[in-house]
Amino acid sequence: PGFNSLASWAVFFLLLWTFSEGGKLLVVPIDGSHWLSMRPVVERLRQRGHEIVVVAPEINLRIDSSEHYIMKTYSVPYTKEYVEAEFKKLGYRSFTPQPFLEKFSKMANITTMFIDSCKRLLSNKELIEYLEESKFDAVFMDPFFPCGQIVAEHLSLPSVYLLRGLPCSLDFHATLCPNPPSYVPRFFTRYTDRMAFLQRTGNLIASLSSSLACSLLYSPYDPLIKEFLQQEATVLELLSHASIWLMKYDFVFEYPSPLMPNMVLIGGISCIREKALSQEFEAIVNASGEHGIVVFSLGSMVSEIPMKKATEIADALGSVPQTVLWRYTGKVPPNLPKNIKLVKWLPQNDLLAHPKTRAFITHGGSHGVYEGICNAVPMVLMPLFGDQMDNAKRVESRGAGLTLNILEMTSKDISAALKAVINDKKYKENIKRLSDLHLDRPIHPLDLAVHWVEFVMRHKGAPHLRPAAHDLNWIQYHSLDVIAFLLAVVLLSLFISLKCCLFCCRRCCCKKGRTRKPTKSKSH
Repeated sequence: PGFNSLASWAVFFLLLWTFSEGGKLLVVPIDGSHWLSMRPVVERLRQRGHEIVVVAPEINLRIDSSEHYIMKTYSVPYTKEYVEAEFKKLGYRSFTPQPFLEKFSKMANITTMFIDSCKRLLSNKELIEYLEESKFDAVFMDPFFPCGQIVAEHLSLPSVYLLRGLPCSLDFHATLCPNPPSYVPRFFTRYTDRMAFLQRTGNLIASLSSSLACSLLYSPYDPLIKEFLQQEATVLELLSHASIWLMKYDFVFEYPSPLMPNMVLIGGISCIREKALSQEFEAIVNASGEHGIVVFSLGSMVSEIPMKKATEIADALGSVPQTVLWRYTGKVPPNLPKNIKLVKWLPQNDLLAHPKTRAFITHGGSHGVYEGICNAVPMVLMPLFGDQMDNAKRVESRGAGLTLNILEMTSKDISAALKAVINDKKYKENIKRLSDLHLDRPIHPLDLAVHWVEFVMRHKGAPHLRPAAHDLNWIQYHSLDVIAFLLAVVLLSLFISLKCCLFCCRRCCCKKGRTRKPTKSKSH
């Protein structure tokens, strides 16, 4: 008993020492699926003794209070019903053809919502004063909407970003990372890194024209920056101040491209060791027999689709002998086959890890794609919006799945694609090869992400990883002044050489003329 008591006190003091050694981290997340990737990092940091403060709007869909962090909220000018309706429309309308301007206006609604949220955060004096007095070591954020970076700049704190990528390659511009359009495909082009001449032309045009889209998306933040920070600055300038960029991909999935020293690849951060299935799901999987199961989910933000499309999908899924677990909360299709089990929620990673899982039908979000790669499950991809089309293209180009166009696909298309990835061994072999490559790593991506957040907290940033290119202007960066100088030297050298040659020619001609004149006089 005495030894146990001593051991208990030793553990208590060890934990007390651990928590006293921990730092203080401010987290500014983005609601929705983005938070699902950030939450494991936050929870692991808390387990390692750090104090975490999460700042989020009081109305959100995914960012709940937790024992792992202190939640600080601020009021916003919209209701939860409005947010749910907007995100529901975003997924629902992806299944129906819409003019570009109408799609753009719907995206603008969500963008405006985030801008209004940012305004409310920056105008909340009580919350800002609390953040100023809290003495944080760093800020951990998702930079897709850059409100967190404005706060970090105001607090003069180093920042760590967690992201898949930014619109119009803003992440490459902010880090000054080379991004050649000759072999690095731009988002929304659906190109691979092996492009023909016309594709490279389209990729270059997309690269040049994307700046217009960025100006429309991020220009509303410029007045906020000027008003709150009392300085003239752009979103790009603020983003360039980041200490570390945690990129949610790796080169098993993404096409190889240049990286800067402060860009760290953490693809597969959500791939954690599977947990045991609940009795409900274990019973469904075991009842599937030798045929196994198919997991079907269109992401955390989409669980209801138009009835016509749901009927076509149900008809296709009924053509395979596998049991299909479909995450769906909409009205039940009237033709629902017996092999389909509709569920409001499913343990996606745990089901994909089960040896009886034969295929994964997904929308192509990076979260789900990496879970498919980690567990070596071939995929049928139905991309809806955003970077999902490009993610699907990368999986398909690796021979690990097939992509369907949600606007044009029929029951026959869905059935044929699903049967192909299940029965054709090449898809299983290719996804197994990708999985083996992805899992052959010295450290888990989650541990790597935690390390770099702690690194920035300990060292107050990572200035040694910041290239000197950030201190150069556009002319100096591209060495245009050096090229102009060398060109001037070459031209001056040519000019002097030409003058010398002309001078020598004139001297020679003059000498010949003088020698000829006396000979002519002698002949006379």
